[in-house]
Amino acid sequence: MLTRWPSPAKLNLFLYITGRREDGYHTLQTLFQFLDYGDTITIEPRHDGVINLLTPIDGVAYEDNLIVRAALLLQDEARRLGKLPAGAGADLDVEKRLPMGGGLGGGSSNAATVLVALNHLWQTGLSEDQLAELGVSLGADVPVFVRGHAAFAEGVGEKLTPVDPEEKWYLVAHPGVSIPTPVIFNDPELPRDTPKRSVETLLNCEFSNDCELIARKRFRKVDELLSWLLEYAPSRLTGTGACVFAEFNTESAARQVLEQAPEWLHGFVARGVNLSPLHQAISGQAEYW
Repeated sequence: MLTRWPSPAKLNLFLYITGRREDGYHTLQTLFQFLDYGDTITIEPRHDGVINLLTPIDGVAYEDNLIVRAALLLQDEARRLGKLPAGAGADLDVEKRLPMGGGLGGGSSNAATVLVALNHLWQTGLSEDQLAELGVSLGADVPVFVRGHAAFAEGVGEKLTPVDPEEKWYLVAHPGVSIPTPVIFNDPELPRDTPKRSVETLLNCEFSNDCELIARKRFRKVDELLSWLLEYAPSRLTGTGACVFAEFNTESAARQVLEQAPEWLHGFVARGVNLSPLHQAISGQAEYW
């Protein structure tokens, strides 16, 4: 039985802001695809009901950590449904590779991996729909990681339609800054009226990200990084940043560019995959990092 669980990154291959609701949340259309690269979470079941986080984050309280919140949420829901085994707990150890505030979905992916893995290890028997419903209370991006398939998302990101975009190779780069999501969404110059289009139309258009202009304006390093990458390949921001990515048809082409990167660039090469490495691991279809 698995004890080490993949917690993959995601890219927003495109992201369009289509409006703003009265409650302040923005409506959007975006395309999620996973990467065969990410964090790893080691989970060892306990029999005393304790959720023990072995790798706390400096400055983040135990009860505010998304991983802990996910485990406690599943505990509570399984207990409410009468499906929680007596003494079900866990030791959780996170090996981080994904930068915080990078737009790669690291925190959401961690939460989803904990929900999926503990549901499996504790044999609580919650359905994918039930886990996704729990996940949305932790963050808008958690359900796509729970469901584990590349998806077109609408609304505030909660309406998911499975899709199968081309699985390309990506050079993903971090400019060394963290971008808090509110900085982007609160900027008065952020486009908020991009017309809604069908997924079929969007998949046949050139991809772009409405948040990119704001990120480049406010963060010089993001602008420098994108300017450099665009010399080699189509490149854009993922999510609200700070990571950017360039797309290639082969791994070798992506690695050749990474080898030429300036010293201040922190990057990696990974393949886009439409089935999450987490779900590949559960089904035994593939090894992972």
